[in-house]
Amino acid sequence: MSDVVVVDEVSTEVVREAQDLIDAAAVTDGQPAVSEQGRLQLRGGRRTGVRHLLLRHEGTLVGYAQLEDTDPVEAPAGELVVHPAHRGRGYGRKLGQALLDVSGKRLRLWAHGGHPAARHLAQLLGLTLFRELRQMRCPLGAFERAEPAFPEGVTVRTFQPGTDDEDWLALNAAAFAHHPEQGGLTRRDLDDRKGEPWFDPHGFFLAVRGDRLVGFHWTKVHSAEQLGEVYVVGVAPDAQGSGLGRALTSLGLRHLARDRGLPTAMLYVDADNGPAVAVYERLGFRTHETDLMYRTES
Repeated sequence: MSDVVVVDEVSTEVVREAQDLIDAAAVTDGQPAVSEQGRLQLRGGRRTGVRHLLLRHEGTLVGYAQLEDTDPVEAPAGELVVHPAHRGRGYGRKLGQALLDVSGKRLRLWAHGGHPAARHLAQLLGLTLFRELRQMRCPLGAFERAEPAFPEGVTVRTFQPGTDDEDWLALNAAAFAHHPEQGGLTRRDLDDRKGEPWFDPHGFFLAVRGDRLVGFHWTKVHSAEQLGEVYVVGVAPDAQGSGLGRALTSLGLRHLARDRGLPTAMLYVDADNGPAVAVYERLGFRTHETDLMYRTES
């Protein structure tokens, strides 16, 4: 008998089981089926609006899903994963149906990597494709000697944990007011990331005009893959269009190439964000893979 159990918080033992499942699936699929935010929420204790769905067969955790219902406008967002050794038995569909039931038939569902099996599951659940998130990559050699040109009056320094937190959160919210996934980051979300092994304030650049933050480029290093990431670049609304974003991007890429000695950088960008895609393509980035999001019609 295989049943889906829905909980608001998971024990340390279940966190370990779910993380092992996610890791095993990532080896098979080429990337984690649960996002960084989802993995942080898995092990971060109870969070308002976040629920965990556990599917067991004869006591073994064979599937995990997460539902986040924190956006005041959009439908709840879900992710799911089935252990590679237990696929082909209808567990993915069972988890997907449980996500639909828990969300009240109002669901957005990620398919990281856009694999055929995930596309098929979305069809079975009656979901339609509405968002494509591209992972783009670029060789870093050309950026080792980059000399970014910043707008007049702008200086750059690195993030100071505990000092810049609130100002950065305010800037991030303003820069991404149109993008609730990024713009909605809270102090707890920031603290979670500051607690991760990859966090390095020396790779978190802040653009300052006077005493005000006007932009930032937060880089990330995936040490095992020897891969740098343009984690997020943000510019204050009144500083957009000044070339600040491009200068910050180049500065961060130079840091990844020269200071961290990495050969390649990656980033994520929505496929329908034409201006951003064009900027990254001019910098040498090309699409490496895609994540797809499906949703219910209502």
